[in-house]
Amino acid sequence: MNLPKRDGLHGRYYLIHKPETAPEVLAEADLCIIDVMNGTARENHSGYPTVVCNHNGTPFLPSQLLERYLSRQPLKGFPYDDAVAFCDAMRRLAGWNEIDHTLDKYIEKHLQKRYFVEGEKESYFSCYPPCTVSPELQPEDVDENLLRFVCYAAVCHTVYGISCESVTTKHLFGLVSQLRPDIVKELKDNGSGKLPPGIQKRKTKHLTASANDAFATIRITARDCTEGCCEEALSYLAEVLEQPDFPRSYSVEFRGPEKIYLPIPGLPKKGVNQLFACAVRYPRLHGRIEQYARLAMREDEWYNNLSDEYCAMPGTFAVFALGMEGTTPERLRLVCDYLDLCDDEHSSLQEKFIHAFFKKFGFTAQTMPVLLHGVLSMQELRPAKEFGALVANDESLDALLAAKRRLADYLPEESEHDREAQEYLWLGALWAIWGRASENGGGKVIKAAPEELKEKYRLVFEPVKD
Repeated sequence: MNLPKRDGLHGRYYLIHKPETAPEVLAEADLCIIDVMNGTARENHSGYPTVVCNHNGTPFLPSQLLERYLSRQPLKGFPYDDAVAFCDAMRRLAGWNEIDHTLDKYIEKHLQKRYFVEGEKESYFSCYPPCTVSPELQPEDVDENLLRFVCYAAVCHTVYGISCESVTTKHLFGLVSQLRPDIVKELKDNGSGKLPPGIQKRKTKHLTASANDAFATIRITARDCTEGCCEEALSYLAEVLEQPDFPRSYSVEFRGPEKIYLPIPGLPKKGVNQLFACAVRYPRLHGRIEQYARLAMREDEWYNNLSDEYCAMPGTFAVFALGMEGTTPERLRLVCDYLDLCDDEHSSLQEKFIHAFFKKFGFTAQTMPVLLHGVLSMQELRPAKEFGALVANDESLDALLAAKRRLADYLPEESEHDREAQEYLWLGALWAIWGRASENGGGKVIKAAPEELKEKYRLVFEPVKD
């Protein structure tokens, strides 16, 4: 096969969007599109950027293949099924992040700018301008299958994108709802149709439940809060999250007759809090609660129905419920794994749990990992006013000193031998217990300490050694 020299970055692939692209290269690109559809194309992530190769090994950018495919589709009589099949195949092959921008630009060009009048963005930080239907638009001008394809893209942003892509989902649904509100209503009522019927809707003597992948919601209405009811609710949550096409950021909307909440001051009194406060009362269900937490916990994912100040990773309330039940190794491992996944720039709800946890269990050799993982889980873990008194005993100070000798165990592999990283972590731990009094070598704390404990306080506050 006689092809020209590759003209992509570092000669890694062929560009196909230039007018002067050689016909034989375009023929290979079309062959690659066919191979994507029939499953014989192959991706290559070994270098940057990711490329997709046809069965001859000719490489192309996934985004350019998708752009070429979509540019050849008619806007009237849009081939919805074929287009969805191609996008799904490309997503599975190369990844959603390789095609999402191309899809958005296609929709912007062929729907938003064609059928809508764009206004001014509300602010510099607004992602999209307000859009109103063009007054010249005739209903027959809009192809239903094209609108369904836009909804498909909106659902993909929710299911496969990162949590902030919900903004794009909302925008795309907003466009379609102005033209065909019935299409969006169908999705609100039934989701995309990919979930099995028994997952999409469920009704038993204990509860009524539904899951909607298009709008990333799980709704459970309980008729009682018995062990059987809670078990069914937990099993349902697990079954939903085991579905590969359900979003990883979502809302849990729970309603039950008992308005009880976890014993952690400051947590939002939402249904998901109520659910786990009810379920954790039954020891037999603790394994089910952990199962849900393990399925739910994902870095950079969120419960969608919590306000910014209460933003929390899915699984948060399940972890908090079990964490407040005791300090067995299994529970502490779950808590620490959760803290390791928390977004240290945005999430702070774990501080309320950490305060309640140490007020209940104290500072011991068993609980100390929670403190250090907690410090690493957020930008600043502030102390509770009781912490200084709780740590003023031999057992707690010995536990602190033992943790100080093992700081490397809590740091990422690349930082575990970095003395500055260890010092920074230890200063964060001291601040989390004593706050401002920990500054200047903890002089105020040492001065106020009982005489018999002063030496241990001095060792706690002295600089970390290599």
